[in-house]
Amino acid sequence: MSDEVLDGPHGALRVRVYTPDNPAGPGLVWAHGGGFAAGEIDMPEADWVARSFADRGIVVVSVDYALAPFPRTWAAAADAPERDGVHYPVASDEVEHAFRWAVDSGLADGPWSIGGASAGGNLATGAALRLSHGSGPVPALAVLAYPTLHAVQGGPDAALRSALDADPEADTFGPDPVRVMYENYLGGPVDDADVYAVPGTASVDELRNFPATIMINDEIDELRVSGEAFGASLRDAGIDLDISTEPGTRHGHLNKPDLAAATASIDRFARRILATSPENKEQP
Repeated sequence: MSDEVLDGPHGALRVRVYTPDNPAGPGLVWAHGGGFAAGEIDMPEADWVARSFADRGIVVVSVDYALAPFPRTWAAAADAPERDGVHYPVASDEVEHAFRWAVDSGLADGPWSIGGASAGGNLATGAALRLSHGSGPVPALAVLAYPTLHAVQGGPDAALRSALDADPEADTFGPDPVRVMYENYLGGPVDDADVYAVPGTASVDELRNFPATIMINDEIDELRVSGEAFGASLRDAGIDLDISTEPGTRHGHLNKPDLAAATASIDRFARRILATSPENKEQP
């Protein structure tokens, strides 16, 4: 493991590189979650996830992207100080820059995928979409863990609503909190956001060249509505999609390495990442 400081699009950008003892070929650029305004590369959703992928032979570049301001309401709830920060497109640009750097770095012999968890899944998706609209390089695979992809989120179906009602501690990502989270990230109204900030709004035509995608959502999590809606759009665009729900999980299960569900998700993700290398195509 080593830290690198890149000449990023908005100043210095730290990335952490995890090099496997026995590289299998491919690489992954990874972005942690935290509502765009929290989280860091030492949290399990970044460090444990990256180590777990490296243990399976995948080179990982974990991105220490710039955070949005820490909102007053969050600070009060966490008994923490408010914090200044940056707004879109800074973090999105940084994740894209890290991917371009990784592809040119020589760190991995195989193709590079891009991915992230929760808000990091948004950043990875937005970067992949932007890359697919330009000259590339386009990621071999998008790896999304319980992503948030819509600033204006639809309501849950009756089964999910019932599960959330039965587990109030899991009921934290309804439409109003999600809109507030995006307004804080954007620094303005969600209606003014472009498709790379809110990639769940991408049209079928805008998704035509999006990479193959694997997505694992949490079961008792209203953000599953966003992930599943984006999955439907990917299917309509003819994109190769592997989408599933990890049973019995609340939002953010990759932050809990002791859960069997966390390891199960890593295993499923890793199989798909490894299969992006031609020599590994026989993997299930």
